[in-house]
Amino acid sequence: MSDVALVFLYALVTALATGLGALPFLFVSSVSDRVVAYSNAVAAGLMLGASFGLVSAGTQYGRIQTLGGSLLGVMFILITQRVLGEYDDDELVFQAVRGEGARRMLIMVIVMTVHSFSEGVAVGVSFGGGLTLATLITVAIAVHNIPEGVAITAVMRPQGVSVPRCAGWSVLSSLPQPLMAVPAFLFVEAFRPALPWGLGFAAGAMVFMVLVELLPEAFHEGRRPAVATLATLSIIGMVLFQRLL
Repeated sequence: MSDVALVFLYALVTALATGLGALPFLFVSSVSDRVVAYSNAVAAGLMLGASFGLVSAGTQYGRIQTLGGSLLGVMFILITQRVLGEYDDDELVFQAVRGEGARRMLIMVIVMTVHSFSEGVAVGVSFGGGLTLATLITVAIAVHNIPEGVAITAVMRPQGVSVPRCAGWSVLSSLPQPLMAVPAFLFVEAFRPALPWGLGFAAGAMVFMVLVELLPEAFHEGRRPAVATLATLSIIGMVLFQRLL
């Protein structure tokens, strides 16, 4: 197998792993407003925990660049919200869902897809340090992608999207990983400076989305102590999970 094919295969595995995050929702038979609230709380915690890890990784390549990327991520969400807000509820449709639910799902998929670009670059760049390092980075990103699939499904499943479709959208959001890994491997020195910008961008976008979308909705529909507890435990669990990797 050629080096390019191996890089693509490794990155494809990380993308497919994202779909595993939908599996826990096979055991949720009904989706009430309370389930929506708690799903949003878990998704918010996982995304915040992942953002902390992204910022930490980004600062190893450049602190100012990571901060700049974070600001760009916030601006990206603001622009996306403004663009989507120009559509009437009847005009905005996603997976047969209209209005606010469709807008929230679209933003989630867009954020996670953009986030995947930096992870793909990370996989490709890691091959410059040898197969052992590349394997470790690939496994870490693949396992890290599973909670991201949970976060995506936690937003989509309460809107009536089937578990297989949630898994499909989760995998689709991670397809930039194999697409970016190959050029990053071939032109590692050119892509390395972009890593802190990409990691910071993803972190800023996810934190902003959590604060303006997921947590307000969760607190509105669910019991505040339960929402806060789930979000807190999810953050801590995600951070500890990343430290173990």
